[in-house]
Amino acid sequence: MSTLAWIVVAGLAMSSLALVGTVSVLMPPATLERIVLPIVGLAAGSLLGGALFHMLPESIDAIGNRLGVYVAFVAGFVVFFVLEQFLHWHHCHRADHDTHRPLGYLILLADGLHNFIGGLAVGGAFVVDVRVGVVAWLVAAAHEIPQELGDFGVLMHSGWRRRSALLWNFASALTFLVGSLVAYAMAQHVEVAYLLPFAAGNFVYIAAADLLPEITSEERTRDKVETTAAFVAGLAILLAAASLA
Repeated sequence: MSTLAWIVVAGLAMSSLALVGTVSVLMPPATLERIVLPIVGLAAGSLLGGALFHMLPESIDAIGNRLGVYVAFVAGFVVFFVLEQFLHWHHCHRADHDTHRPLGYLILLADGLHNFIGGLAVGGAFVVDVRVGVVAWLVAAAHEIPQELGDFGVLMHSGWRRRSALLWNFASALTFLVGSLVAYAMAQHVEVAYLLPFAAGNFVYIAAADLLPEITSEERTRDKVETTAAFVAGLAILLAAASLA
């Protein structure tokens, strides 16, 4: 299968994860709350593991141990920081927030931008090496699942009808495919390998600023143990994958 085919399939598959949000209205709130935070912990570990054990080493192999690699990493971190600062956007992984309809539009806008940037990064990874692209996609997907559960729940609680929330959430997710195709088109003109450390910066920001604060806010010892174990498992899985590569 060609690199372009991999990118299209990966982009459509990532966009389809937006449909997982329907689970948030089919499950009892208590059950959803019970499973989401361990998934968030797993996603946080996977994001850090993907960034540190795969994306950065692969970018150094492709580009060399140059300052530009670390500048791109910091740029990826800062872009997501700025996005969150100016859009007042925070990934929501719980479906019980007290929200208002305007927040639904804000979430869709921010999510669309986030997915576009993520598509650029993952598409660039596929251009460099299909295997690296697959790892980047899996790590990003681990984060998207709890995010989409929360986002869909917020749209519903903001007054959106289920069908409208589902369609618009899917539409905002399609920007991932758009970003991936832009990265593929850019490959003929720029060094897309720099998108690897850029993606690593994205992943580290999301894990450190968005996901970890959620799992560290737990008060019960049992919940802390579960989320910590899930976080360590995410790191361990990505480390094992890097060791076997």
